[in-house]
Amino acid sequence: MRHIVVMGPSGSGKSVVGVALAARVGAEFVDGDDLHPEANVAKMSAGVPLDDLDRAPWLRTVGERLRDGGAAGAGGIVIACSALRRRYRDAIREVCPDAVFVELAVPADELHRRMSSREHFMPPSLLDSQIATLEPLEADEEGARVENAGDVDDVAARAAAALAI
Repeated sequence: MRHIVVMGPSGSGKSVVGVALAARVGAEFVDGDDLHPEANVAKMSAGVPLDDLDRAPWLRTVGERLRDGGAAGAGGIVIACSALRRRYRDAIREVCPDAVFVELAVPADELHRRMSSREHFMPPSLLDSQIATLEPLEADEEGARVENAGDVDDVAARAAAALAI
């Protein structure tokens, strides 16, 4: 069973690529945004970045959902989750040790363009704090960094190939 987290800042395409990757590998897709407690959504909607105390229960929930797998018959689960810092990914792996990560690489100017053209509870004003927070995957972390440019199916195919699935 596959336990995959598609990670990156807002606007990087986590949900779109996550859906395509899940379809490609026969897994269920879950948007990590749907796992946030209401208080986190309210805070971000007000333009206030989450702190680590806000994130801790959410990251635990992401790890639990990942660990518990996908729907019956699914070949695993793909979750879109920012997972911007190493310690956030470690918190997920603490609950689901075989989690692997796909880091979506997108230039900052493109992230800003995407954020300004969509409806989402997280306002574009928080993007710079996410970019500053991002700690790319390290060599000892299971996963791959994939450029999110071009057709979404091609990006999902590159992600699957990078993970050797």
